[in-house]
Amino acid sequence: MAEFHGRHPKEWGLHVTGVVNRTASAKVVLTFDACGGHGGTGCDHALLQTLRRHNVPATLFINSRWIHANPALSAELAADPLFELANHGTAHLPLSVSGKSAYGIQGTASVAAAYDELMGNQQILQELCGTAPKFFRPGTAFYDEVAVEMTRRLGMLPVNFTVNGDGGATYSAATVAGEVGRVVAGDIVISHFNRPAAGTAGGYARALPQLLDHGVSFARLGDVLTV
Repeated sequence: MAEFHGRHPKEWGLHVTGVVNRTASAKVVLTFDACGGHGGTGCDHALLQTLRRHNVPATLFINSRWIHANPALSAELAADPLFELANHGTAHLPLSVSGKSAYGIQGTASVAAAYDELMGNQQILQELCGTAPKFFRPGTAFYDEVAVEMTRRLGMLPVNFTVNGDGGATYSAATVAGEVGRVVAGDIVISHFNRPAAGTAGGYARALPQLLDHGVSFARLGDVLTV
């Protein structure tokens, strides 16, 4: 905290200096968020079954609120080699050192608050997985560049996306299929697996067989990025 005290960020958004938005790999990375909180503690089992049925790996960004609401399921996912768990924050807040907001959600207000948002859930996930997660994405996916530097300093890569697969779990199945169906090598896709009533599962059920038939291959973040 002393190292970053007094820094004044100039950037704010989804694509700021230091955030990884795509990879140099020939593969596509699917990432799915579980945000927790009011209305956000469900699990899209149909989506997970589709990934398992097609043997498609994915990185799951999980918030501490979701873990607390789903302890047994969190342990199951941590033990599944098809999936990799990543840090989606402690309270699902935009990651700021000055309290900036995104989508009406106020971000962390200081370096100390950003540290707590990063490391509170990191400790929970390390206990769950046995190893420290390598990747971080904040609630809303918004950062400032000072918070991004903090993330890297604490041993995690800050990751966002090139393709928004489900629009925060608001897209219809047809729209999800269309968005996911346009991926190319190096893309990182963001979607959600905590809202089973959304069109996410239906869209992936349509898109994945076609992508696999066209030779698209998939990986977890840890398979294609080095921290």
